[in-house]
Amino acid sequence: MIRGLYEAHLPVKNLEVSIEFYTRLGLKFAWRDDDTAFFWIEEGKSWIGLWEGEEYQTSYHPSLRHIAFQVTYDDLKQSLKWLESIQVKAVPFGRRSTIDPFIRPNQGNASVYFDDPDGNSLELMCYIEVPDHLKHITDKLSFHEWEELLKKQ
Repeated sequence: MIRGLYEAHLPVKNLEVSIEFYTRLGLKFAWRDDDTAFFWIEEGKSWIGLWEGEEYQTSYHPSLRHIAFQVTYDDLKQSLKWLESIQVKAVPFGRRSTIDPFIRPNQGNASVYFDDPDGNSLELMCYIEVPDHLKHITDKLSFHEWEELLKKQ
């Protein structure tokens, strides 16, 4: 029955500032009204709605105010350079001290994090193939550590 995600929504303080930010990310503007703007993530398939209002003050929690955008593995390897090129700063995830992208072998994915102008948590994320004998690893590994593990097979 369910075939994918159609839409997600985030609260923003200033719609004009947010429209400029999400345009820099390369998302295609879909439409807007007085206090709402929508951008296509995949045109005709999924979009993100930005809602101007006091709700942007809602405290962050991973279950609130977070969206992950799917990218390729190679894109994720270049993500810090890309973010810097559009004047967006990556942020550490959780208790990590580094902003570098990382691999979660036990989940079969890799990520890098950054925030929008209102502190909404955004993530670039990709799926990765994990050999069965490495699926037990719960540590977050750098791309270098991950690729070295794969070479040892």
